[in-house]
Amino acid sequence: MTESPGGSERVPSRDRRRFPGISSRAYEHPADRSALVALRKLSGFDTVFKTLSGLLPERSLRLLFLSDSVRVSDQQFTHLNDMLRDACYILDLEKVPPMYVNQDPVPNAMCIGLDEPIIVLTTGLVELLDEEEMRAVIGHEVGHALSGHAVYRTILLFLTNLALKVAWIPLGNVAIMAIVTALREWFRKSELSADRAGLLVGQDLQASMRGLMKLAGGNHLHEMNVDAFLKQAEEYEAGGDLRDSVLKVLNMLPRSHPFTTVRAAELKKWAASRDYQRIMDGHYPRKDEDKDTSVSESFRESAAHYAESVRTSKDPLMGLVRDIAGGAGDLGGKLRDTVFRGGSRPGGSGGTGGSGGANGSDGANGPDQPGPAGK
Repeated sequence: MTESPGGSERVPSRDRRRFPGISSRAYEHPADRSALVALRKLSGFDTVFKTLSGLLPERSLRLLFLSDSVRVSDQQFTHLNDMLRDACYILDLEKVPPMYVNQDPVPNAMCIGLDEPIIVLTTGLVELLDEEEMRAVIGHEVGHALSGHAVYRTILLFLTNLALKVAWIPLGNVAIMAIVTALREWFRKSELSADRAGLLVGQDLQASMRGLMKLAGGNHLHEMNVDAFLKQAEEYEAGGDLRDSVLKVLNMLPRSHPFTTVRAAELKKWAASRDYQRIMDGHYPRKDEDKDTSVSESFRESAAHYAESVRTSKDPLMGLVRDIAGGAGDLGGKLRDTVFRGGSRPGGSGGTGGSGGANGSDGANGPDQPGPAGK
């Protein structure tokens, strides 16, 4: 960090672009942005949830971290303090949130709190990442703060707890869990938004890639390769048959974060996009324009994103969706071919109306439990 000629303003220690007045809409994933724009339009919504959720729990958390963690400052973890100020300066977040380092060997970071968000890093994460990788992570958490994700994530926690309390009511739990499932999908997209914020802060795509790779495989960079790591994401998306597609969905549903390889692939795709380049060139939505944002336009952008995802996806299930949407002729045959791709299939080659079942029984049930959510 260096001081400005006036002697008071702290600015990044190396030449990075700054984004004065940037709105979080600039980097938010379309699905994340549409939800946030709609919720921000609800008069009094923020006030109600801040009142309900920010009384005792938030005070308790602040006291807990203040009493049993190390607060980052000019005297403690000074290099992290410099990175935090850098991130807030670059993304033009007016109030620098308090940041704590908590003793925990599991690499993780979080942005919590409603009225005044706080950032928490675990010692496992601090020890795992180098300076540029950590800069991207801190930018990720500052992105959460700028977007106001903490307020809206409270809805997910509130409804999850409510679902447990009304489980005895017929269909009550089902209705709430349907909403929770949808909110988890938004929650995962909010992580992709924050990854983009981290890239805007660090402005080093390779560092962002390395950080995600380390979260998946630990501190063994000499044993890992970014290109090979990204190929895993391609194999994950395109590999298998319809059964694997269903298992992917089931594995993902309870998770709060997208899978790490997927996050890396999504971030690299965004870094190569025109949207990212426009931001770097200084053309981006401004905070003072947020109040004029159209909810319907945001939802159209979100719908267009999902339509494009289905159109370009290599996943067998998405291919089937395209066939259904396009009114495919021999849909039964296509479904049969998709399910039994790579295996023996009864009936002659080509034609329709082949009868008979698959040889042997299909016992592929997948893992009983999905992997841990992770950072």
